[in-house]
Amino acid sequence: MSIDFKAFFPHHDLLIEMGRVEMAMEHLDQRADDERRSLRPRLESRMHRLRSELDHLVV
Repeated sequence: MSIDFKAFFPHHDLLIEMGRVEMAMEHLDQRADDERRSLRPRLESRMHRLRSELDHLVV
């Protein structure tokens, strides 16, 4: 029996990246106000794209 793990790598990579974005969002309160206003929309957009990619990923 042989399992092709290549199919699982994109899913795993997306989950890791989502975790990184979540951590960045959790630490936004430690940033200056102007940085927060600039970074929050970018992080939220990135999270939306990652979730969309994960939803459309065939595993």
